[in-house]
Amino acid sequence: MRYFIEFAYNGKNYHGFQSQPDAASVQETLEKALSTLLREAIAIVGAGRTDARVHAKQMFAHFDTEQPLDNSVLTKKLNSFLPIDIVVYRIFEVSKEAHARFDATSRTYEYFIHTYKDAFIQDGSWYYYNSLDIKSMNEACKILFEYTDFECFSKVHTDVNTFNCKITEAYWEQEGNQLKFTITADRFLRNMVRAIVGTMVNIGIGKIEVNDLRSIIESKNRSQAGFSVPAHGLYLVKVKYPFIENRG
Repeated sequence: MRYFIEFAYNGKNYHGFQSQPDAASVQETLEKALSTLLREAIAIVGAGRTDARVHAKQMFAHFDTEQPLDNSVLTKKLNSFLPIDIVVYRIFEVSKEAHARFDATSRTYEYFIHTYKDAFIQDGSWYYYNSLDIKSMNEACKILFEYTDFECFSKVHTDVNTFNCKITEAYWEQEGNQLKFTITADRFLRNMVRAIVGTMVNIGIGKIEVNDLRSIIESKNRSQAGFSVPAHGLYLVKVKYPFIENRG
């Protein structure tokens, strides 16, 4: 039987979602908890991978087991067993063919920037003291919809077959002294959102012009795009599937 697990995590103490040698990961932490509670080796497959210190307000993964599960009981046990920075929302059975990564139709990320020093949000938002021109940054967002090849925003030497992504949503909004960038696409390249935000910040401070974004994208060259903003301001907030109704 195949099960989906919906969960969230604060990425501060993890070297990303994906398991790796000699570094704490969300995947390894979840697998150890499930394996302990179910008394069998459990491997999970996530909807994607987030980098070190990146957070997820909604993430999905799937795992297989021959055991019939009481999903609500297992959810409660997992939340008692897991560290405070990982929370499981629900576990539910899906078809044997359902796949947490390949069946996802879209993913939404948010990036937070605060423009004043704040001791209480510094772990989940990037402090940037320069004023930013949000109007210009939103004009630049419209240019993203004109393209599908975003190699210029991808981490170099990455193992992907295509750099094509269909962006369906991208905009900035002001919430008090905090800025929030929202972006939705069918898929994302490694480091893509953080590179887009860094490029947008360069537009927002007037370092480059809005229309420069076209030549940056068309260059397909990572060195032409902006810097990669710090990871701790980035959140995966929504993953959509055709067979799952999102909570709320």
